[in-house]
Amino acid sequence: MTVFETIAESGPLLRDAVRSGNLRVLASMLGPAFRGLIRHRGRNEDSTPVQLGYRAHFDWRYARSEPAMARLYEAAKTSQWNARTDLHWSIDVDPLSVEHPIIPDEIMPIARHPLFLKLTAAEKGRQRSALLAWMLSQFLHGEQGALFAAAQVTEAVPWLDAKLYGSTQVVDEGRHVEVFHTYLTQKLEKLYEINDNLYVVIDALMTDGRWDLKFLGMQIMIEGLALGAFGFLRGATGEPLLRQILTNVIADEARHVHYGVLALSKFYASEISERERREREDWAFEVAVLLRNRFLAGEFYDEHWAHAMPRAEWNQLVLDSGMMSIFRHTMFKRIVPNLKRIGLLSDRVRGRYASLGLLEYENGPAATELTAQDLLEDR
Repeated sequence: MTVFETIAESGPLLRDAVRSGNLRVLASMLGPAFRGLIRHRGRNEDSTPVQLGYRAHFDWRYARSEPAMARLYEAAKTSQWNARTDLHWSIDVDPLSVEHPIIPDEIMPIARHPLFLKLTAAEKGRQRSALLAWMLSQFLHGEQGALFAAAQVTEAVPWLDAKLYGSTQVVDEGRHVEVFHTYLTQKLEKLYEINDNLYVVIDALMTDGRWDLKFLGMQIMIEGLALGAFGFLRGATGEPLLRQILTNVIADEARHVHYGVLALSKFYASEISERERREREDWAFEVAVLLRNRFLAGEFYDEHWAHAMPRAEWNQLVLDSGMMSIFRHTMFKRIVPNLKRIGLLSDRVRGRYASLGLLEYENGPAATELTAQDLLEDR
Protein backbone atom coordinates (compact mmCIF):
# COMPACT_ATOMS: atom_id res chain seq x y z
CA MET A 1 0.00 0.00 0.00
CA THR A 2 1.33 3.45 -0.93
CA VAL A 3 1.80 6.32 1.50
CA PHE A 4 -1.21 8.18 0.09
CA GLU A 5 -3.39 5.07 0.15
CA THR A 6 -2.50 4.51 3.78
CA ILE A 7 -3.38 8.08 4.68
CA ALA A 8 -6.57 8.03 2.63
CA GLU A 9 -7.67 4.78 4.30
CA SER A 10 -7.83 6.59 7.63
CA GLY A 11 -10.50 8.96 6.37
CA PRO A 12 -11.27 11.47 3.64
CA LEU A 13 -8.16 13.48 4.52
CA LEU A 14 -6.97 13.88 0.92
CA ARG A 15 -10.27 13.51 -0.92
CA ASP A 16 -12.20 16.15 0.98
CA ALA A 17 -9.31 18.59 1.26
CA VAL A 18 -8.84 18.51 -2.50
CA ARG A 19 -12.59 18.50 -3.27
CA SER A 20 -13.18 21.51 -1.03
CA GLY A 21 -10.29 23.32 -2.68
CA ASN A 22 -8.74 23.95 0.70
CA LEU A 23 -5.17 22.94 0.04
CA ARG A 24 -4.02 24.85 3.13
CA VAL A 25 -5.78 22.23 5.25
CA LEU A 26 -4.17 19.49 3.20
CA ALA A 27 -0.74 21.06 3.67
CA SER A 28 -1.20 21.47 7.43
CA MET A 29 -2.35 17.86 7.91
CA LEU A 30 0.04 15.96 5.63
CA GLY A 31 3.04 16.29 7.97
CA PRO A 32 1.16 15.03 11.04
CA ALA A 33 -0.48 12.28 8.94
CA PHE A 34 2.89 11.10 7.65
CA ARG A 35 4.42 11.10 11.13
CA GLY A 36 1.44 9.36 12.71
CA LEU A 37 -0.02 7.02 10.09
CA ILE A 38 3.14 6.10 8.17
CA ARG A 39 6.01 6.42 10.64
CA HIS A 40 3.84 5.45 13.63
CA ARG A 41 5.86 7.76 15.86
CA GLY A 42 3.52 7.35 18.81
CA ARG A 43 4.00 3.60 18.70
CA ASN A 44 7.67 3.46 17.80
CA GLU A 45 9.16 6.10 20.13
CA ASP A 46 9.34 6.25 23.91
CA SER A 47 9.16 10.04 23.69
CA THR A 48 8.67 12.39 20.77
CA PRO A 49 10.32 15.81 20.41
CA VAL A 50 7.99 18.29 18.67
CA GLN A 51 9.07 21.53 17.01
CA LEU A 52 6.74 24.30 18.17
CA GLY A 53 6.02 27.40 16.13
CA TYR A 54 3.84 30.01 17.83
CA ARG A 55 4.10 33.39 19.48
CA ALA A 56 3.50 34.08 23.17
CA HIS A 57 1.31 37.11 23.90
CA PHE A 58 2.14 39.30 26.90
CA ASP A 59 -0.43 41.80 28.20
CA TRP A 60 1.39 44.62 30.01
CA ARG A 61 -1.86 46.52 30.70
CA TYR A 62 -3.52 43.55 32.46
CA ALA A 63 -6.93 44.46 31.08
CA ARG A 64 -9.72 42.47 32.75
CA SER A 65 -12.20 42.86 29.90
CA GLU A 66 -13.82 39.41 29.61
CA PRO A 67 -16.36 38.99 32.43
CA ALA A 68 -17.63 35.57 31.24
CA MET A 69 -14.10 34.16 31.33
CA ALA A 70 -13.49 35.83 34.68
CA ARG A 71 -16.52 34.00 36.10
CA LEU A 72 -15.24 30.73 34.67
CA TYR A 73 -11.86 31.39 36.33
CA GLU A 74 -13.58 31.88 39.69
CA ALA A 75 -15.50 28.62 39.23
CA ALA A 76 -12.31 26.78 38.38
CA LYS A 77 -10.49 28.04 41.47
CA THR A 78 -13.20 26.74 43.78
CA SER A 79 -13.51 23.36 42.01
CA GLN A 80 -9.98 22.00 42.34
CA TRP A 81 -9.47 18.48 43.72
CA ASN A 82 -6.46 16.38 44.65
CA ALA A 83 -6.13 13.14 42.72
CA ARG A 84 -4.16 11.48 45.50
CA THR A 85 -6.27 12.38 48.52
CA ASP A 86 -9.80 13.00 47.18
CA LEU A 87 -10.23 9.64 45.45
CA HIS A 88 -10.68 6.30 47.23
CA TRP A 89 -7.62 4.47 45.91
CA SER A 90 -8.04 1.85 48.64
CA ILE A 91 -10.97 0.37 46.70
CA ASP A 92 -10.05 -3.12 45.49
CA VAL A 93 -10.47 -3.35 41.72
CA ASP A 94 -10.73 -6.80 40.12
CA PRO A 95 -10.65 -6.13 36.36
CA LEU A 96 -11.11 -9.83 35.56
CA SER A 97 -14.12 -10.43 37.78
CA VAL A 98 -16.78 -12.68 36.26
CA GLU A 99 -19.37 -11.96 38.96
CA HIS A 100 -18.93 -8.16 38.74
CA PRO A 101 -17.68 -7.33 35.22
CA ILE A 102 -15.74 -4.06 35.10
CA ILE A 103 -17.66 -3.17 31.93
CA PRO A 104 -20.67 -5.04 30.51
CA ASP A 105 -20.33 -7.29 27.47
CA GLU A 106 -22.61 -4.90 25.56
CA ILE A 107 -19.73 -2.43 25.35
CA MET A 108 -17.64 -4.99 23.49
CA PRO A 109 -18.08 -4.33 19.75
CA ILE A 110 -17.67 -8.05 19.17
CA ALA A 111 -20.09 -9.11 21.93
CA ARG A 112 -22.54 -10.88 19.58
CA HIS A 113 -19.96 -12.39 17.25
CA PRO A 114 -19.88 -16.22 17.28
CA LEU A 115 -16.14 -16.19 18.06
CA PHE A 116 -16.65 -14.06 21.17
CA LEU A 117 -19.59 -16.14 22.33
CA LYS A 118 -17.37 -19.24 22.24
CA LEU A 119 -14.85 -17.74 24.69
CA THR A 120 -14.75 -18.97 28.27
CA ALA A 121 -15.93 -16.66 31.06
CA ALA A 122 -12.30 -16.03 32.05
CA GLU A 123 -11.30 -15.17 28.48
CA LYS A 124 -14.23 -12.75 28.18
CA GLY A 125 -13.11 -11.15 31.44
CA ARG A 126 -9.60 -10.63 30.08
CA GLN A 127 -10.98 -9.02 26.94
CA ARG A 128 -13.29 -6.71 28.89
CA SER A 129 -10.35 -5.59 31.01
CA ALA A 130 -8.16 -5.13 27.95
CA LEU A 131 -10.75 -3.04 26.08
CA LEU A 132 -11.22 -0.80 29.12
CA ALA A 133 -7.43 -0.44 29.40
CA TRP A 134 -7.31 0.51 25.72
CA MET A 135 -10.04 3.14 26.16
CA LEU A 136 -8.44 4.65 29.26
CA SER A 137 -4.99 4.59 27.62
CA GLN A 138 -6.32 6.75 24.77
CA PHE A 139 -7.88 9.07 27.36
CA LEU A 140 -4.48 9.29 29.06
CA HIS A 141 -2.67 10.11 25.80
CA GLY A 142 -5.31 12.70 24.97
CA GLU A 143 -4.94 14.28 28.40
CA GLN A 144 -1.18 14.62 27.91
CA GLY A 145 -1.93 16.39 24.63
CA ALA A 146 -4.42 18.60 26.48
CA LEU A 147 -1.80 19.43 29.11
CA PHE A 148 0.61 20.65 26.45
CA ALA A 149 -2.09 22.48 24.47
CA ALA A 150 -3.43 24.23 27.57
CA ALA A 151 0.07 25.49 28.39
CA GLN A 152 0.60 26.72 24.83
CA VAL A 153 -2.77 28.47 24.61
CA THR A 154 -2.26 30.15 27.98
CA GLU A 155 0.87 31.76 26.53
CA ALA A 156 -0.63 32.65 23.18
CA VAL A 157 -4.24 33.75 23.83
CA PRO A 158 -4.53 37.57 23.73
CA TRP A 159 -6.94 38.18 26.67
CA LEU A 160 -5.76 38.27 30.28
CA ASP A 161 -8.93 36.71 31.67
CA ALA A 162 -8.41 33.83 29.25
CA LYS A 163 -4.81 33.44 30.43
CA LEU A 164 -5.90 33.33 34.06
CA TYR A 165 -8.50 30.66 33.33
CA GLY A 166 -5.99 28.80 31.15
CA SER A 167 -3.64 28.50 34.13
CA THR A 168 -6.31 26.48 35.97
CA GLN A 169 -6.76 24.19 32.99
CA VAL A 170 -3.04 23.38 32.99
CA VAL A 171 -3.45 22.21 36.59
CA ASP A 172 -6.59 20.24 35.66
CA GLU A 173 -4.89 18.44 32.77
CA GLY A 174 -1.87 17.54 34.87
CA ARG A 175 -4.24 16.01 37.42
CA HIS A 176 -6.03 14.04 34.67
CA VAL A 177 -2.74 12.61 33.42
CA GLU A 178 -1.92 11.60 36.99
CA VAL A 179 -5.25 9.95 37.71
CA PHE A 180 -5.60 7.94 34.47
CA HIS A 181 -1.99 6.78 34.60
CA THR A 182 -2.40 5.69 38.22
CA TYR A 183 -5.57 3.74 37.49
CA LEU A 184 -4.08 2.05 34.44
CA THR A 185 -0.81 1.06 36.10
CA GLN A 186 -2.03 0.24 39.61
CA LYS A 187 -5.55 -1.14 39.04
CA LEU A 188 -5.64 -2.53 35.48
CA GLU A 189 -1.87 -3.07 35.21
CA LYS A 190 -1.98 -2.51 31.45
CA LEU A 191 -1.16 0.47 29.22
CA TYR A 192 -1.66 0.68 25.45
CA GLU A 193 0.28 2.84 23.02
CA ILE A 194 -1.34 5.88 21.44
CA ASN A 195 -3.67 5.30 18.51
CA ASP A 196 -2.23 6.61 15.24
CA ASN A 197 -5.29 8.77 14.47
CA LEU A 198 -5.12 10.44 17.87
CA TYR A 199 -1.40 11.01 17.36
CA VAL A 200 -2.11 12.82 14.06
CA VAL A 201 -4.58 15.17 15.77
CA ILE A 202 -2.21 15.96 18.65
CA ASP A 203 0.74 16.46 16.28
CA ALA A 204 -1.33 18.77 14.07
CA LEU A 205 -2.49 21.06 16.84
CA MET A 206 0.85 21.04 18.66
CA THR A 207 2.89 22.07 15.63
CA ASP A 208 0.50 24.65 14.15
CA GLY A 209 1.51 28.19 15.06
CA ARG A 210 -2.05 29.57 15.23
CA TRP A 211 -3.39 29.64 18.79
CA ASP A 212 -7.02 29.38 17.71
CA LEU A 213 -6.37 26.05 15.97
CA LYS A 214 -4.90 24.72 19.20
CA PHE A 215 -8.11 25.87 20.89
CA LEU A 216 -10.28 24.38 18.17
CA GLY A 217 -8.47 21.04 18.12
CA MET A 218 -8.22 20.58 21.86
CA GLN A 219 -11.01 22.56 23.57
CA ILE A 220 -13.75 21.92 21.02
CA MET A 221 -12.83 18.63 19.32
CA ILE A 222 -10.78 16.46 21.72
CA GLU A 223 -12.27 17.79 24.97
CA GLY A 224 -15.78 17.74 23.51
CA LEU A 225 -15.33 14.14 22.43
CA ALA A 226 -13.88 13.28 25.83
CA LEU A 227 -16.97 14.65 27.57
CA GLY A 228 -19.19 12.29 25.61
CA ALA A 229 -16.83 9.34 26.03
CA PHE A 230 -16.39 9.88 29.77
CA GLY A 231 -20.13 10.15 30.26
CA PHE A 232 -20.74 6.98 28.26
CA LEU A 233 -18.18 5.00 30.23
CA ARG A 234 -19.34 6.37 33.58
CA GLY A 235 -22.86 5.18 32.81
CA ALA A 236 -21.66 1.74 31.71
CA THR A 237 -19.27 0.74 34.48
CA GLY A 238 -20.26 -0.37 37.96
CA GLU A 239 -16.70 -0.05 39.29
CA PRO A 240 -16.94 2.62 42.03
CA LEU A 241 -13.41 4.06 41.81
CA LEU A 242 -13.61 4.51 38.05
CA ARG A 243 -17.04 6.16 38.38
CA GLN A 244 -15.60 8.54 40.98
CA ILE A 245 -12.67 9.41 38.72
CA LEU A 246 -14.91 10.06 35.73
CA THR A 247 -17.34 12.16 37.79
CA ASN A 248 -14.54 14.50 38.84
CA VAL A 249 -12.96 14.64 35.40
CA ILE A 250 -16.29 15.40 33.68
CA ALA A 251 -16.77 18.45 35.93
CA ASP A 252 -13.35 19.75 34.85
CA GLU A 253 -13.90 19.03 31.16
CA ALA A 254 -17.22 20.87 31.16
CA ARG A 255 -15.36 24.07 32.08
CA HIS A 256 -12.69 23.44 29.44
CA VAL A 257 -15.15 23.14 26.56
CA HIS A 258 -17.10 26.15 27.87
CA TYR A 259 -13.83 28.12 27.77
CA GLY A 260 -13.19 27.08 24.17
CA VAL A 261 -16.66 28.12 23.01
CA LEU A 262 -16.38 31.51 24.73
CA ALA A 263 -12.97 32.28 23.24
CA LEU A 264 -13.58 31.06 19.70
CA SER A 265 -17.07 32.53 19.35
CA LYS A 266 -15.57 35.95 20.01
CA PHE A 267 -12.49 35.41 17.85
CA TYR A 268 -14.21 33.85 14.81
CA ALA A 269 -16.98 36.47 14.82
CA SER A 270 -14.67 39.44 14.39
CA GLU A 271 -10.98 38.59 14.05
CA ILE A 272 -10.60 36.34 10.98
CA SER A 273 -11.44 36.58 7.28
CA GLU A 274 -13.99 34.41 5.48
CA ARG A 275 -11.16 32.46 3.83
CA GLU A 276 -9.62 31.78 7.23
CA ARG A 277 -12.99 30.75 8.63
CA ARG A 278 -13.48 28.23 5.78
CA GLU A 279 -10.05 26.80 6.47
CA ARG A 280 -10.93 26.26 10.13
CA GLU A 281 -14.21 24.70 9.08
CA ASP A 282 -12.49 22.18 6.80
CA TRP A 283 -9.79 21.48 9.37
CA ALA A 284 -12.39 20.73 12.06
CA PHE A 285 -14.11 18.21 9.77
CA GLU A 286 -10.88 16.34 9.11
CA VAL A 287 -10.22 16.19 12.84
CA ALA A 288 -13.76 14.86 13.41
CA VAL A 289 -13.04 11.98 11.01
CA LEU A 290 -9.73 11.18 12.67
CA LEU A 291 -11.38 11.17 16.08
CA ARG A 292 -14.12 8.87 14.85
CA ASN A 293 -11.48 6.49 13.47
CA ARG A 294 -9.59 6.66 16.76
CA PHE A 295 -12.35 4.53 18.30
CA LEU A 296 -11.95 1.60 15.92
CA ALA A 297 -9.77 0.07 18.66
CA GLY A 298 -7.05 -1.09 16.27
CA GLU A 299 -4.55 -1.78 19.03
CA PHE A 300 -7.04 -4.02 20.87
CA TYR A 301 -7.78 -5.79 17.57
CA ASP A 302 -4.06 -6.37 16.93
CA GLU A 303 -3.69 -8.05 20.31
CA HIS A 304 -6.86 -10.15 20.43
CA TRP A 305 -8.48 -10.60 17.02
CA ALA A 306 -5.95 -10.08 14.22
CA HIS A 307 -5.46 -13.84 14.03
CA ALA A 308 -9.18 -14.44 13.52
CA MET A 309 -10.36 -11.85 10.98
CA PRO A 310 -8.96 -9.23 8.58
CA ARG A 311 -8.73 -5.60 9.70
CA ALA A 312 -11.43 -4.47 7.25
CA GLU A 313 -13.91 -6.94 8.76
CA TRP A 314 -13.05 -5.75 12.26
CA ASN A 315 -13.48 -2.09 11.29
CA GLN A 316 -16.91 -2.76 9.83
CA LEU A 317 -17.87 -4.82 12.87
CA VAL A 318 -16.99 -1.92 15.16
CA LEU A 319 -18.74 0.70 13.02
CA ASP A 320 -21.91 -1.40 12.79
CA SER A 321 -22.03 -2.38 16.47
CA GLY A 322 -24.72 -1.01 18.74
CA MET A 323 -22.03 0.06 21.18
CA MET A 324 -20.30 2.19 18.57
CA SER A 325 -23.57 3.77 17.53
CA ILE A 326 -24.27 4.85 21.11
CA PHE A 327 -20.65 5.90 21.57
CA ARG A 328 -20.71 8.10 18.45
CA HIS A 329 -23.94 9.65 19.63
CA THR A 330 -22.61 10.57 23.06
CA MET A 331 -19.30 11.84 21.66
CA PHE A 332 -20.45 13.94 18.75
CA LYS A 333 -23.53 15.42 20.37
CA ARG A 334 -20.98 17.31 22.48
CA ILE A 335 -18.90 18.45 19.48
CA VAL A 336 -21.31 19.39 16.69
CA PRO A 337 -23.43 21.95 18.63
CA ASN A 338 -20.23 23.71 19.69
CA LEU A 339 -18.97 23.86 16.10
CA LYS A 340 -22.29 25.46 15.15
CA ARG A 341 -22.07 27.93 18.03
CA ILE A 342 -18.59 29.14 17.02
CA GLY A 343 -19.57 29.49 13.35
CA LEU A 344 -17.90 26.43 11.80
CA LEU A 345 -20.98 24.53 10.57
CA SER A 346 -22.04 26.44 7.47
CA ASP A 347 -24.03 25.05 4.54
CA ARG A 348 -20.82 24.29 2.63
CA VAL A 349 -19.81 21.55 5.13
CA ARG A 350 -23.16 20.37 6.45
CA GLY A 351 -23.37 17.65 3.80
CA ARG A 352 -20.05 16.20 4.89
CA TYR A 353 -21.19 15.87 8.49
CA ALA A 354 -24.50 14.45 7.29
CA SER A 355 -22.64 11.75 5.32
CA LEU A 356 -21.10 10.56 8.60
CA GLY A 357 -24.44 10.65 10.41
CA LEU A 358 -23.29 13.51 12.64
CA LEU A 359 -25.54 16.37 11.55
CA GLU A 360 -28.45 15.19 13.70
CA TYR A 361 -26.69 16.65 16.74
CA GLU A 362 -26.41 20.23 15.49
CA ASN A 363 -29.40 21.62 17.42
CA GLY A 364 -28.30 20.25 20.77
CA PRO A 365 -27.14 22.58 23.57
CA ALA A 366 -23.66 24.07 23.30
CA ALA A 367 -21.18 23.93 26.18
CA THR A 368 -22.15 27.42 27.36
CA GLU A 369 -25.70 26.14 28.00
CA LEU A 370 -24.72 23.07 30.04
CA THR A 371 -23.58 22.61 33.62
CA ALA A 372 -21.41 19.77 34.90
CA GLN A 373 -24.52 18.37 36.60
CA ASP A 374 -26.37 18.35 33.26
CA LEU A 375 -23.57 16.23 31.82
CA LEU A 376 -23.47 13.86 34.77
CA GLU A 377 -27.24 13.31 34.60
CA ASP A 378 -27.30 12.87 30.82
CA ARG A 379 -28.06 9.36 29.57
